[in-house]
Order: sequence, then C-alpha cells, then structure tokens
Amino acid sequence: MQPYFEALTTTICDSLRPGERYTASFNAEDTDFVRMNRGKVRQPGSVSQRYLSMRLINGARHAEHALSLTGVHTSDAAVIRNAVHGLRSVLTDLTDDPLLLLPSDVTSTHTVRSRPLPPAEEVIAQVLAAAHGLDLVGIYAAGPVWRGFANSEGQRNWHETTTFNLQWSLYHHADKAVKTAHAGFVWEAAAFAHKMADARQRLALISRPAKSLAPGNYRVFLAPAAMEEVAGLLCWGGFSGRALATKQSPLARMQDGVTLDERVSLIEDTDGAVAPAFQSEGFARPAHVKLIENGALVGSLVSPRTAREFNLVENGANGEEMPESLAMNAGALAAEDVLDSLDTGLAIGNLWYLNYSDRPACRITGMTRFATFWVEHGKVVAPVDVLRFDD
Repeated sequence: MQPYFEALTTTICDSLRPGERYTASFNAEDTDFVRMNRGKVRQPGSVSQRYLSMRLINGARHAEHALSLTGVHTSDAAVIRNAVHGLRSVLTDLTDDPLLLLPSDVTSTHTVRSRPLPPAEEVIAQVLAAAHGLDLVGIYAAGPVWRGFANSEGQRNWHETTTFNLQWSLYHHADKAVKTAHAGFVWEAAAFAHKMADARQRLALISRPAKSLAPGNYRVFLAPAAMEEVAGLLCWGGFSGRALATKQSPLARMQDGVTLDERVSLIEDTDGAVAPAFQSEGFARPAHVKLIENGALVGSLVSPRTAREFNLVENGANGEEMPESLAMNAGALAAEDVLDSLDTGLAIGNLWYLNYSDRPACRITGMTRFATFWVEHGKVVAPVDVLRFDD
C-alpha cells in the first residue's frame, strides 16, 4: 500500500506550479466483517476503502479537496490532476488565512504494527462454538488500516496496523442481555474463552427476578466498559485546548482548582495505541500527553489553528482536539476483589446513553442497560431494572 501512496504523492508533485505547495493525508482499510444473530452468521462481508485529502497552498491561501480513490494508480492519477486544477482555480478567489500554521521542520516517520490474524472463518467458528446454545448477537471486524501524510517539503509519514474488534451480547429474553467486547492486535483464543465464560456467568445472574431501586444515592462500581463510556463523553471538548481557552470545556472548573480523586490520571497514549504518530496536517504527536495527573488537569490537546489563535504550543492534536488514544492509569483493586470492596451497591457493566445535563458543571445524565446488578455484602443479589442517573 505504501508504494501506491508514494505514487499518488508523485502525481501531486508533478502537477504543481512554481510557488505552490501541498499537503496530502491518506486513509485506507481492508476490513472483513461478520454480523451474527441468534448464534448464527447472518451477514459476512468485506470493505476496501482508499481516501485522499489534498490541500493546495499558495502563500497564506489554501483550499482542500477530499477524494475517494479506486486503489489503481493509473485511473486515480487523472482524478488527482483534475483536483489540483480545480483547487488552483479556487485559490484565486480566496483571501489569506491568518491562522494557517504548517510544520516548520520535516519530521518523517514509519510505523508498522501488523501481525497476521487468523482467517475470519476460523475466528467465527470459535465464537459460535463457545456460544453454542445461547442467543448471541454480535459483530466481528478485522483487517489492516493505513494512514499516510506527505507534503511538498519532502516529509513522509506512514502508519500501518492490523487489529480486530469483536463485540457481542448474550440475550436472556427481551432486553435482558450481557454485553462484552474483545479487541486487540493478536487474537488469543484463551483470552476470548475467558471473556465468554465470564459472560455466561453473568447471563445466569440476570435470569433472577429484577430489582427496582428507589431514587437516591448509591455506592457504585463502574466496570471498565462503563468507565470507557464516561471517558468518551469527556472527550467531547473536555480536553480541547480551544474549549478550555474559551471556557466551553466541561472540565473548565478544573482550571480553577477543582480536582478529581488523586488516583485518577489520564493521558493521550499515542505510543501505546493504534493512532498514528502524526496528524492530518503533518505535525508530529508526542508519545504521551498528560491530561489529568493525580486528579488535577495538567494538559490539553492543541491543534495548529488553536495554537496560532491563542498563542499556545501545538502538540499534534487533530482539528477536533479529541483524544484518539485516551488511556487511564490502572488502579490497585484486583478484579476478584471488586464485589467485596463495593460491599453493598450497584455493579454497572455497561452504560447505554450518556449526555451532559449541565455541561459547564460537568454534570452527566445517563442510563444503564446491560447487566447491572445489585450487590449486598459482596454478593450479587439480583439484576437491576434499567435506570437513569444524574451525577
């Protein structure tokens, strides 16, 4: 795939006139997917996509064109040349962009994290065998993803990774279900079998008569999947340099000294996840960006335009200034000790819906759905009916 991308950039270079520059961002994937319902395969398929976002620059004027490509250079080259011609005609009508910021240094990178995955047929056979006799609904997606960047200064960045993502639910009846996910770079049958066994155990628990709770305050344990939903909501502007500078971030109060529990630390972990080490304009991303450390807000994600407008230092953030590899430091509580530590309260496996009820105060409302349990003295007593919370 990389030679194909290089051929595309050569076509762009050959189409430029004196005084013109370009940036190009490339995204592609070859993904196999399988949808399952009632423990059977219902829809197998595959997706092959190639996209190129190309920006033509002349002085401080610039225009961008996004292209969907075929993957065959001989036919894509003509489309690119036409796009360059079209952008050139647009530039004459544009004014200078005072917030345009381009990399001052050439920082080329090459990252490949691709290990062969088992054929989709083999993985699905394991899934269906493990779920024999159960009402399983799920989707499996796997395959390589490519990201590339190039500019007229000679910078080249390449990122290639192969991953899988399996999400499934085991249904008891109606809306009573247990939801689980398994994802990574290497398919490990033993790890999947462990998660399926755990899902079976929780499925047996939701067959008990459900408990309805009266409105009130309850001690709660959020499982990692539920905590991911909360962290994901915070990504909607929470760590944005622009949102923090304009006091529109839901975490704005943390700028004034409000803190979380000192055990909470969050980082943008580019080095340890699947996001590329560069963004669409060619700026390099640090291996780690500290966002919350020991409960205190210590950093933000700053895009080039925000850096120029608010006199900040960019750190490779995308235009939306949202984390792409958010990671939370692990705690000290072992999984087998969770219920004993909770003692009496709610054990929430997943959250279904989240939104802000008071964004400036970072107050969140949401609903539970899958496998929420009432625990007494460290023992699961009953599943809990769907409930809404505001906190």
